[in-house]
Amino acid sequence: QARLEESGGGSVQPGGSLRLSCGASGFSLDYYAVGWIRQAPGKEREAVSCVSNMYSDGSTYYADSVKGRFTISRDNHKNTVYLQMNSLKPEDTAIYTCATGDCSGDHFSTHPSNYWGPGTQVTVSS
Repeated sequence: QARLEESGGGSVQPGGSLRLSCGASGFSLDYYAVGWIRQAPGKEREAVSCVSNMYSDGSTYYADSVKGRFTISRDNHKNTVYLQMNSLKPEDTAIYTCATGDCSGDHFSTHPSNYWGPGTQVTVSS
């Protein structure tokens, strides 16, 4: 069965770094744009980044809240999309979920019928 699964979450101090992975099983990510969405208690769900599929122009998107600190990339041979998170702040604390969707233009949009991972917890605190 086709699925996505995140890994690499954990607890770090402010200013630290984490590298999240989004691995696909049962299908190839080559044809899909992939985005990262985070959800924190009491906060609105936010799409933080996305990367277009490998046959597109390779465009990426970053929310203003993470721009300059996060970097999204993909390794098609490993069927994996990464999110490198540097200079982490307490407000980055959230559950991070990867999903397929639309990364055209300066936005990321997805739908419940797209592929979603279960999420991984990121906690930034001192």
